Amino acid sequence: MPHVASGPPSSHAVRRAGQMGLVALALLLAAAGVRAYVNAEQARTVRDATEHHALRSVLVESPRPPEGSRTVSLPATLRGQHQAAIHARTNGYVRAWMKDIGDQVRKGDVLAIIDTPEVDQDLAQALAATQQVQARLDLATSSLARWEDLYRSEAVSLQELDERRAARQQAQADLAAAQANVRRLQQLHEFGRITAPFDGVVVQRHVEVGSLVAAGSASSTRELFYLAQADQLRLTVAVPQVYAADLAVGSKVSVKLIEQPLAPVEGRITRISGGVDVATRSVQVEVALLSKSPVFRPGSYVQVGLPLAGSQDVLLVSPNTLQFREQGPQVAVVSPEGQVTLRSVTLGRDLGKEVEITSGIAATDVIVLNPPDTIVEGERVLARRAEAASDKAQGNGKGKGGKGKASGGGQPV
Repeated sequence: MPHVASGPPSSHAVRRAGQMGLVALALLLAAAGVRAYVNAEQARTVRDATEHHALRSVLVESPRPPEGSRTVSLPATLRGQHQAAIHARTNGYVRAWMKDIGDQVRKGDVLAIIDTPEVDQDLAQALAATQQVQARLDLATSSLARWEDLYRSEAVSLQELDERRAARQQAQADLAAAQANVRRLQQLHEFGRITAPFDGVVVQRHVEVGSLVAAGSASSTRELFYLAQADQLRLTVAVPQVYAADLAVGSKVSVKLIEQPLAPVEGRITRISGGVDVATRSVQVEVALLSKSPVFRPGSYVQVGLPLAGSQDVLLVSPNTLQFREQGPQVAVVSPEGQVTLRSVTLGRDLGKEVEITSGIAATDVIVLNPPDTIVEGERVLARRAEAASDKAQGNGKGKGGKGKASGGGQPV
């Protein structure tokens, strides 16, 4: 068997082996790169999912402009164009009363008659005193005439004549005082007839036959009658200072009874106070009713709807969007990137289901509903519209067996 001698490998085989090694190394490196990329993508996916689920989910809404004209409703009490409490001006006993509650009266009509025995006696005494003073004046006048004749004949001195002149002047003054006292007592006697000072209706009556009445209008003396002019009604309402600048004389208002809110009556602002009441920080506004209604009576409690000029642009938001912190009222506004900004706002009227915001936000802003106290400036959140969340909740309840599916979290705004 022949012997074959072994020698060194050929250069071709060496090169081939090197190429195969390089290919294997490249495959290993590629596999390692792919593995590293897959691991990085998985790590990024896990991190993004973790960050996504760690974000706070909030409901949001947008501010709404008010619909129609702005009005403010305030309470007030109707009054007649003229109304007054009628008190006694003299002391005495009620002899009779002629008008009762609900009666229509004309100016000058007798409401009641008061017997004034003391005043009558004083009047009789004053008349007698006047006659006495008149007699003394007549005597002084005739005596002065005789003394003037005697003075011309130089029978008396000038001093004595001057004394007679002074006596007559004193008698004249006494007579004037006595006559003034008589007129005073006559007026007091006439005050025994209680008359209506204007046309109106008797709202209250507090007299009975035989009642003792005292003159004056102090807190201890009660009025005899209370009259009001029912055909022309007006009211005075205290408007808060914040709305005073929006009112104008001549503006029409709505007046309605609490028990009949669907039957308002039109009124007009006739006067606006030139100052602010420092006790209530309000402005007195007088309103006159433009039409009559049998249900509107003097003393009725009504609601007055005052139109506001709307000089300020306001937006309406839900009350549960507000936070009250040491900086004042604030709202949490979500940017399109989902980042929270806390903004201070200025409040207007509280309308119950809505609150007016006069400054601090824009109509395009997105505001967080029921913001938690832990929410901070710059925090990222997942925002969902309150309307969409409500529709989704209603959709989940439809169908049988819970077949409807709902997606999990929201999307950044």
